[in-house]
Amino acid sequence: MLSSYLPILILFAVAAVVVGAAVGLGTLFGPRRPTPRKQSTYESGMTPIGPAQRRFPIKFYLVAVLFILFDVEIIFLFPWAVLLRDAGVGGWFLLGEMLVFVIILLVGYVYAWKKGALTWE
Repeated sequence: MLSSYLPILILFAVAAVVVGAAVGLGTLFGPRRPTPRKQSTYESGMTPIGPAQRRFPIKFYLVAVLFILFDVEIIFLFPWAVLLRDAGVGGWFLLGEMLVFVIILLVGYVYAWKKGALTWE
């Protein structure tokens, strides 16, 4: 049974050797002419102002996590819509399940909204 995985193991080994060879040859034969301008921090062509490690407000992370959470949950609607078309008689059950899912999603959205998680100040 393990012999069926041998081609995948060989593929990973060959990929590791090719990547290692490319990085090694680039390091070995690549040009090295460090200058102060090349060693400086690049900030999209602008001169860096202040420390490099600024603190972001927690709201940034909270909005980002909520966006990912609701986005991933909404993705579940697409396979459901495909299955609902071909469900036939069982379509009412699928419709009820999705209605419960959307209500739970809506309750979570309203909760986050009422807590002020979506307001940016």
